[in-house]
Amino acid sequence: MGTSADRSAGTGGDWTPLKRATNSYVHSIGGNRSGDRARRVLARHVPLLGGAGGAASSARAGGSGIQRLGALLSGVGAAGVEQAFDSLGLSHLVGQDRFTVLDELVTFVAGNGDELDAQAARDAACDVLDEIFGDADAWDELEAVEVNQAELASILERFLALYIYNRVPVVAERLSRLSDPVAMRNADQEMRQIIVDLVAIQLPDDPLAVDWQGSEGRAIAADAIESVYTALSALEGTE
Repeated sequence: MGTSADRSAGTGGDWTPLKRATNSYVHSIGGNRSGDRARRVLARHVPLLGGAGGAASSARAGGSGIQRLGALLSGVGAAGVEQAFDSLGLSHLVGQDRFTVLDELVTFVAGNGDELDAQAARDAACDVLDEIFGDADAWDELEAVEVNQAELASILERFLALYIYNRVPVVAERLSRLSDPVAMRNADQEMRQIIVDLVAIQLPDDPLAVDWQGSEGRAIAADAIESVYTALSALEGTE
């Protein structure tokens, strides 16, 4: 479930239409207009972040997270887990167990999480890294994980979608009030899917060769984030 919803809720201004839209959505879950009202919620959270431009420019942990995750994944895809770790200054993780590896990789991708934006990125990184490494537990299993070009793009898009959802305020707190856990889970998935459908990261023909931590990776991340927030803003008129 979105994690930033109850961290920074305020009153007045742009908070009022967002809270009204969220309450309307919660009461419509399972109905014919549920999807339309979910899209309206997502559209109305963007002004709280300064509009599409402000939301994109303040998404620092998301942008750097895409770059660092891209560097990690492209390294794994090109040379394998151990060499990727070596090239990124993570050689101390070689031979370690799942808990140690994933814990430090989350910090590598998203920082220490001492700000709300960073925590949104950490939560997203935790989810996608858990998916990447699957059931691998011991080092020999972790080391055997592979990433191809198609998977790289999909994983980056998954990270960005989760990160953006984690930045949406109010929603998780409102959904937690639902007495039906199935309805709560379905609503959470519906909101996530709307964002997933809007995320598209444009990669060059060989994403494994991108300088992810340089200007090329930074431009890819910035373009992706800006396009999603622009699309989210446009959802206001879709109902």
